[in-house]
Amino acid sequence: MTVDSKRWRDVTARVALPLCLAVAFILYTGFLDGNPGVASLEWASRPWHLVANAFPGLLLAGFLLVLTRRAWLSFGVAFMAQGAVLVVSAIKMQNLGAPLLPADFRMVGQLKNGGLHLLGGYLPTSPLPYLAILAVVAVIALAARFEPPLFARRTRGRRLVAGIGFVALIGTLLAGMPAWSALYNKDRLGMQPWSAAGNAHYNGVVTTLMQFRLQNAGKKPKADAAEAGRFIADSDRDLRQHMIDAAANHRQTPDIVVVQSESFFDPKVIRGLEGENFAPNLHRLAKQSISGRLHVPTYGGGTIRTEFEVLTGLSLRYFPDMQFPYLQMHTNVVPSMVRTLRSHGYETIAVHGNDAAFWNRITAFKSLGFDRFVSQPDFPKDYRKDGDYMADSAMTDEIMSQLKDSGPPRFVFAISMEAHGPYDKSTNVDTKERDAIPVPEGISDDAKLQLRNYVYHMRHADAELGRLAELLKQRERPTLLLFYGDHLPALTETFDKAGFVDGGSMFTQTVPYILFDAHRDGSAAAPEDLAAWMLPGKLLEQAGVHDDAYFALTQVVGPRLAALTHAPDAPSPPEDALQKYTDISMGNVAMLRLKKKLDPLMAQYAAPDSNAVARQPGTSEENAAAGAGQ
Repeated sequence: MTVDSKRWRDVTARVALPLCLAVAFILYTGFLDGNPGVASLEWASRPWHLVANAFPGLLLAGFLLVLTRRAWLSFGVAFMAQGAVLVVSAIKMQNLGAPLLPADFRMVGQLKNGGLHLLGGYLPTSPLPYLAILAVVAVIALAARFEPPLFARRTRGRRLVAGIGFVALIGTLLAGMPAWSALYNKDRLGMQPWSAAGNAHYNGVVTTLMQFRLQNAGKKPKADAAEAGRFIADSDRDLRQHMIDAAANHRQTPDIVVVQSESFFDPKVIRGLEGENFAPNLHRLAKQSISGRLHVPTYGGGTIRTEFEVLTGLSLRYFPDMQFPYLQMHTNVVPSMVRTLRSHGYETIAVHGNDAAFWNRITAFKSLGFDRFVSQPDFPKDYRKDGDYMADSAMTDEIMSQLKDSGPPRFVFAISMEAHGPYDKSTNVDTKERDAIPVPEGISDDAKLQLRNYVYHMRHADAELGRLAELLKQRERPTLLLFYGDHLPALTETFDKAGFVDGGSMFTQTVPYILFDAHRDGSAAAPEDLAAWMLPGKLLEQAGVHDDAYFALTQVVGPRLAALTHAPDAPSPPEDALQKYTDISMGNVAMLRLKKKLDPLMAQYAAPDSNAVARQPGTSEENAAAGAGQ
C-alpha cells in the first residue's frame, strides 16, 4: 500500500509540474503580450482568449518535453521563443502601428541581403534587454545541465507517438490548415480583419497571427473572366474615347526619370506645423506640373508595395495575400510599365543605393523587364552618406550619369535611401541645422528628435528634387520627371499625439507627387489626385505612349477608385453601388492581367502606334518578352 501511494504521489508530481508550467506559460504570454484583451487579469472572464493566444507556444513546449524529458528546459525554450515573437511585434507596433503578421516572416530570408543592417537599426540601443536575454539563456543552460528527466527514456513507443503527434499539430498549424479555424474561430474569439492592430488589442498578437494566417485558408481567389469582359464592354465608349484623346499627344519621345523618394511627405499636414514650408521646391514645381495627392498602399515601411503598384499599374487591393509582392511573385514575366516602354524602344534602368538583393529586387526587376539594375556597389566608391544611408545628392548624380544625349530614349527608375528610418539616430548630420527645425508641442523629447531627424533628411530630398529639375531643363533631350513619396515615415508617436490637419489617421494620409515636363512639351499643369497604381498610365500618356489598353483603362476608371487605396490597417471607406461594381470588376481585370490572361479581352483596343520608336526584331524583341538579364 505504501509502495502504491508513493508511486501515485510520484506520478501526480510529474503530471502537476507540466500543468503548472502550462498555466504559468499562459499567464506569462498574456503579461508579455501587453494587449488588454488577453492580459493576465482577464483569466477569469476570457480564459479561451488567453489559452488560444498561448497555444502555439504550448505545443512547442509539449514537443520539447517529449524530446528532452525535462519540463523546465522545455518550457524555458518555449518561453524564450514566444517572448521573441512578442517583442518583435511590439517593436513593429511602436514604429509602424501594426503588429507582427504572417507575411512578415518572409523578411527572415532577407536578413542576409542587407536586411539585418536595415532592420537592426530598430532594435533597442539600451544593453538591458540583451542582458535579460543572456540571463534567460543562462537559466535554460542550467536547466539543461542539472534538471533530472521527468520520465524514462524508453516508453515502449509512447514518446515516439507523442512526438509525431506534436510535429503533426505544429506543422499543420504553421501551414494554416483550415481545420485550425475551429480553435481560432472568429465567431467565438471575435476578429477585426480590417485592422490587425485592433484585432491584436482584443485577441493578442499570437491569436492575430493565426487568425490572419487562417482567414483565407483553402481559398484561392479566381478571376471571373466573364465579369471582366462585361465590365470592359461597359467601359468601351469611355475607353475608346480616352485612347483617341491620348493619341493626340504627338510629342517628341522624351527620356523618363522616376524618383521614388523614401518616406517623402509634406510635414505641414501635421497639426502645429501648418504654417511651415519644408518643401519649397516641391511647391514651386507643382505649379508647373501635373501634381496632387497620391494614395499609397502602405504606412511607415513596405516600400515595395508602392513600388510594385507604380511599376505594374496593379492595385494590391486585389491581391490581399500579397503583402510583400517581390517576395511572392512566382512568374518570370510580369506585365509592367517597364515592358511597355521597352516595346517602344526605351532602355530601362533601375537605380538604388542599397543592397541589390534586398526585397529580392534582382529577381523582381528581371521579371518586370528592366535591362539593367545599378545598385550600391555600382556607385562611385566615395559616394556621400547623409545619416546612415546614401545621400540623395549621390543618387541625383547617378541619375544624370545614366542619361545620354544620343542613342535610344532612357527610362530611369531611381529609389532613394537617405530619409529611411529609424529616426532616433543622429549619424552624419549637422546637429545645429537639425535642432533648429520647428516641431509641434505636446510630443515627447524622443518624438521631437525623430521628427527633426526626419525633416532634416526630407528637406535634402526636396533640395535634390529642385536640383534634378534644373539639370533636366538644361538637357537637349526632352525629359519627364515623376517624383513621389512611397509612404509616410514611421513617426507613430508624433502622428498619434499631434494628429493631422484633416483629422484623418496616419494610415489614410496621402503623399505628394509631381509629374514635371522639363521642356514643357506635354499637358498643361493641373492638380489631380491619384492612387499609386494609376501613376504609370498617367506617365505613359504624358510620354506619348498610348497603345496599352490596360493602362488606359486605369485612367478611365481610376478616379472612382483612387481613395480606396490605403495602408492595410486603415478602415475601408464606404462604397456606393457604382463604385463597388467598378471595384469588383477591376479586381477581376487585375488578376487576369497578372496571370497574363487579359490580352484576349483587350485585343480589340490594340492599334499600331505611329509614335513608337522603331526597334529591330529578333533577339531584342524576344528579350523584351522574356525579361532581360541583370
